[in-house]
Amino acid sequence: MFAELNELLGASPQRPETGKFTLLRDTRTDGSFLVHHFLSFYLRAGCKVCFVALLQSFSHYNIVAQKLGVSLTAAKERGQLVFLEGLKSCLDLLFGEKEEQSGQPSPLQFLSESASNLKALFDFVRTSLTPAGSDSWKGPVLLVDDLSVLLSLGATPVAVLDFIHYCRVAVCSQLKGNIVVLVHSNEDSEDEENELVANSLCHHSDLILWVEGLATGFCKDVHGQIKIIKRVSLELTAEQDVVQIYQYKIQDKNVTFFARGLSAAVL
Repeated sequence: MFAELNELLGASPQRPETGKFTLLRDTRTDGSFLVHHFLSFYLRAGCKVCFVALLQSFSHYNIVAQKLGVSLTAAKERGQLVFLEGLKSCLDLLFGEKEEQSGQPSPLQFLSESASNLKALFDFVRTSLTPAGSDSWKGPVLLVDDLSVLLSLGATPVAVLDFIHYCRVAVCSQLKGNIVVLVHSNEDSEDEENELVANSLCHHSDLILWVEGLATGFCKDVHGQIKIIKRVSLELTAEQDVVQIYQYKIQDKNVTFFARGLSAAVL
C-alpha cells in the first residue's frame, strides 16, 4: 500500500472503515496501481478479501503485491484471500478444460448462456465472504479489477449494475464490509455502455478516485492526475462533496503525490 495515499484519504489499516463503496475510475491512463494499493491495504488490515480479477493473472498480482510487502500466496493459504482468476476461468469454461468442482456452476457461467445473468458471480462473492464460525477476520472486502471486462465479455450494463447493487446490499449493508471496483472510462469514446456503467456507479459511490492522463501528454516526472471525491452529499446533509486534485508519479515500489505544478522537476 502507499502511505501517502492513505494520508490523503485519512485511512489506516489499523482502523479500516466499514460499509463503504469505493469507485476507481481511470481515463487516458492505467489506474491499476490503485487496485494494488487497496488489495495490500485490506490484507494488511486483516480483512477477508474476495478478489474478482478479470484483467491479469494471479502471478502478476502476486509479483506486484510482494513489492508492496504482501504475499497473496500466503493469504490464500491461510484463507484470507479468495481469488477468482477470470482469464483462466474463461478458458476453462469456453474450452471445457476443467470441470467445476463441488458441483457448483462457474462464477462466469453467463459466458455459456444466452441470458446475461451474473447471479452465479454474485453467489460466488456472497459464499466467499460470508463468515464461517471459525473466521477471525475484521470484515469482508470485495475487490473487482476491472468491471469493464464484464461488458466486453457480453454482459449488459443492466446486468452489471444489478450485480453491483446486490453486492452492495450483501457486502456493505448486511456484512458491514467494503467494495472497491475499478472501471475504465473515456469520455471521448463511443462505448456508450461502458460510460453508462461508469457514470451510474459515480452516483452510488461513497468515495471516487479518478485518475486521468495529462492533457499535455507524457511527462517522465508527472504520470497523471488523481481526483479524490468524497461523497459527503450521500449522507443527506446540506454539505457539498469534497474534491481534492493532485498529481502523481509512479515509482517501482511507491507512488508519490503532490499538488499540481509542484513536482520535484519543477521545484
